[in-house]
Amino acid sequence: FRQQTPAPIAFGDKIGVVEVIGVISDAEETVRWLKTFREDGSIKAIVLRIDSPGGAVGAAQEIYREVLKTREKKKVVASLGNVAASGGYYIACGADKIVANPGTLTGSIGVVMHFASLEELFKKLGIRGYVIKSGPYKDVGSPWRGMTKQERKLLQEVIDNVHDQFVRAVADGRKLPVEEVRKIADGRILSGEQALELGLVDKLGSFEDAVELAKRLAGIKGKPHLVYGRERPKLLEYLLEGIWRRGWEELSQRLIGLSYLWYL
Repeated sequence: FRQQTPAPIAFGDKIGVVEVIGVISDAEETVRWLKTFREDGSIKAIVLRIDSPGGAVGAAQEIYREVLKTREKKKVVASLGNVAASGGYYIACGADKIVANPGTLTGSIGVVMHFASLEELFKKLGIRGYVIKSGPYKDVGSPWRGMTKQERKLLQEVIDNVHDQFVRAVADGRKLPVEEVRKIADGRILSGEQALELGLVDKLGSFEDAVELAKRLAGIKGKPHLVYGRERPKLLEYLLEGIWRRGWEELSQRLIGLSYLWYL
């Protein structure tokens, strides 16, 4: 039985399913469904289904904070699919419990920025760039020139700060010492089985196992109705959206230097 939105005609207790699929570039839809399920009295627990390599720092943190708010009212269980790495794992740390498949790719606790210098190419093409700026760091990461030592130092400090935020979120969510998390927070990928050994997940299992755990934590008797937070896109829409999004994100990262919580 599968509902796309909460409906009063369904009897019995319900479990809301919020899906985080693909690159995390925007938090709006996920946050909206978390709020909707949190305020719906018929929803007794929430399963956060994550199949994502991560994404934008701000978006991942927005969703993470919303998961924490939701936990104050209802039980939240994170179910990790094929991949729940970096920003995807960051989000999972806000849940009460985390369930992963043995072969789930997870971990990748780290932050990365990518910049491209096209200075030599522009010279060969006879293209000159001119920048008018209000301060010495306003065009940091510009493809028109190389990066100075001072700029590298500045960006490294930003990376280190956000990385520390990530480490603390994992330590808080998993009830682990910060220094223990820091030892494995070097960007390494882990299998679900390895993550279990390190205390990064609570249990190995499938989506159905996560639903069963949420049911038990919420004290639901009988089989719950699953209420999904969004329509699944049609195949053509999914493919076209994926092609466009991957192309745009690749271009954005290389030319603009956007900061992402993932890059495997």
